[in-house]
Amino acid sequence: MMSNTSQSASDIHVLTGNRWVAMGPAGALGSVHSVQGGFTFKLMTDEGFRGIYPTLDVAKSALHASLLPGSEWPEFREH
Repeated sequence: MMSNTSQSASDIHVLTGNRWVAMGPAGALGSVHSVQGGFTFKLMTDEGFRGIYPTLDVAKSALHASLLPGSEWPEFREH
């Protein structure tokens, strides 16, 4: 059973169900999740979720900015 909460170092993000997996040439890079108050994301190598962003587009941009310099824009697949 999947938990509806995830605790990061600074706060708790309550997931609300929608998520988008960020796909790159080699596979999954991370995911964006809807949470109370906006959207959050985590890379596959992250232990916890990052900050809360006001819109899906801003969260996607933040995920992309967290990738290695020069990385192409990932394909986001809703799940």
